[in-house]
Amino acid sequence: MIRVRRGLERRLKHARANQRLMRLAEEVARSAPVPVSAQPVVFFNASTRLLGMSLNAAYQLAASWSVRLAGVPVVHFACQGGLSRCVLGTNSADPAVLPPCPGCIAQSRVVHQHHETHWFTFKADEGLEEALKPLDLQSLMAFEWQGVPLGALCLPGLRWALRRHHLAEDDSTRFLYRQYLISAWRVVEEFRRLLDATNPRAVVVFNGMFYPEAAARWVARQRGLRVITHEVGLRPFTAFFTTGEATAYPIDIPETFALSPEQEVRLDAYLEQRWQGNFSMAGIRFWPEMRRLDEAFLERLSHFRQVVPVFTNVIFDTSQPHSNVVFPHMFAWLDLVLEIARAHPETLFVIRAHPDESRPGKESRESVAAWAESRGVRSLPNVLYVDSREYFSSYELIQRSKFVMVYNSTIGLEASLMGAPVLCGGKARFTQLPTVFFPQSAEEYRQQAEVFLTADQVTAPPEFRANARRFLYYQLYRTSLPFDDLLEEDGVWPGYVRFKDHVKAASFDPRNSRVLRVITEGILNGGNFLLED
Repeated sequence: MIRVRRGLERRLKHARANQRLMRLAEEVARSAPVPVSAQPVVFFNASTRLLGMSLNAAYQLAASWSVRLAGVPVVHFACQGGLSRCVLGTNSADPAVLPPCPGCIAQSRVVHQHHETHWFTFKADEGLEEALKPLDLQSLMAFEWQGVPLGALCLPGLRWALRRHHLAEDDSTRFLYRQYLISAWRVVEEFRRLLDATNPRAVVVFNGMFYPEAAARWVARQRGLRVITHEVGLRPFTAFFTTGEATAYPIDIPETFALSPEQEVRLDAYLEQRWQGNFSMAGIRFWPEMRRLDEAFLERLSHFRQVVPVFTNVIFDTSQPHSNVVFPHMFAWLDLVLEIARAHPETLFVIRAHPDESRPGKESRESVAAWAESRGVRSLPNVLYVDSREYFSSYELIQRSKFVMVYNSTIGLEASLMGAPVLCGGKARFTQLPTVFFPQSAEEYRQQAEVFLTADQVTAPPEFRANARRFLYYQLYRTSLPFDDLLEEDGVWPGYVRFKDHVKAASFDPRNSRVLRVITEGILNGGNFLLED
C-alpha cells in the first residue's frame, strides 16, 4: 500500500512539474527574437534522465533556452526509440530487457515542445550486425566501422552500466556491447545527417563519455566543430561547462591568481562545513552522519608506529579513463599498495571504500569490498578495511596520518588542504597543479612510498597547500556555475529537480542572468565559462 501511494505521489509531482515545464517552454518560444543567424546550436542529451528532470538535463535545457533568447536558433537532437539499448535504460541483470522508451520519449516531448527537434529512430544495419556476431570481447573493444572507433566510444558507458571495469567474457556482456555498438552507429548516421542539414556553429552534449553523446561529439569534432560538454559542478545546483572533456574537469588557472583575504575567508567557511560532512554532489548526500574515530580504532592504532589512510574511488566512474595513466586501473594500484603494506608491518594501512560504491541503485558490481575479500585483507594485522557504509571521519584519520594515499578521489585535494602529504596513484582534476606527490610510473610510486614509510617525518612542500587552495577556490567559485536561483529539488528522486515557481521566460535571458550570460557567451563566442568573482 505504501509503495502504491508513493508511486501515485511521484506521478503527481512529475505531472505538475511537467505542466509547468510546458508553460515555460511555450513562454520561451514566444519570447525568442527572430534569429540573427541561420546557423543553430545543436544540443544533445540522451544519458542523464529517463523520467523527470535530472540536474544535467535541467542545465542543458536552461542553456538551450538562453541561447535561443539570445537570438540564435537551437536544434535539439533527441532519441525516439533510436537506441537498441541506452545506458540509463540498461538492465544490468538482464541486458535483453528493452529500455523504457515510451516514458522517456513522453518526457522528451514535454521538454522539447515548441522547440525545433530532430528526432531519430532505430534502424538496423545488417552488415554491421553480421560483422559483430563472431567477435569476442577484446575484438569488440577494438572494433571500428567505416573509420569510426565504435568500440572505444562505447566502452566507458558499458562499464558504467554494468558497474564494473573488468568485463566478463560471456554472452550477456557481448550481447549488450553489440547493442551499444549498433546504437552508436545509428547516432553517427543520424547526427551526420543533422549536421549536413543545419551546419551548426556549435554542439553541446552532456558528459561526452556515454556512447550516444560520445558518438555525436566524435562526429562533430571530425568536422572541426566546437563541442561543449557539461557535468555537475562541485557545489550543489552548480554546472561545469567546457570545450574539453567535462569528466576530466580541465581548469586553466592563471599563474598570477592568488586568493584575496576575503576569498580566503570564503573558502575556509566552505571547508568548515565540508569537513563536518555537510556536503552533497549531483544531489547526493554521501554522509548521512560523520562519526569520530572510536576507542577501539584508537586502541588498535596505538600498536603501530604510524598510520596511512588509503582512499579509493568507484571503479566504473567516468573519471576513471582519464585517471588510468600510471596504473591500468585502480585495482592494479591497490594491489601495489597491498604489497607495500605487507612489507611494512609497523604501519597501519586503513583502506577506505568510496561512499558512492554502495549507493542504492548504483551499487558497484566490482567493488573494493570484493577486492579486499579476494586478497585476504582482513587477515592482515596491519591492514584495516573500512566499508563504504561506515561513516567515520576520514578527516580525523587524515589528521593522524603520516601521509595519505589516494587514487584520484577529491579527498586527496582535501588532505593537501589540511597540510598532509598526499601520494596520488591516478591522474586527478587537482593534479593539474602541483598539489600532491604524483609519481609517473608504478615503480616510482613504490619507491616514493618506501621513502615516506621509512622517513622519520614526511612534509609536503608549502606550495602544495597553497596550490590546493587556489585550485579548490577556482573550482568552487569560478568554474562551478550556480543554478540555485532557477532550480530546486523535485521532492521525488535525489539529483532530480524542477524549476522554481518564480521562474519565467525572462529568467533565461542572458541579459538577466550572469550565469546564463557566461554560458551563452562560452557557447556562442568562445568564452571561458568562468564566473567573475
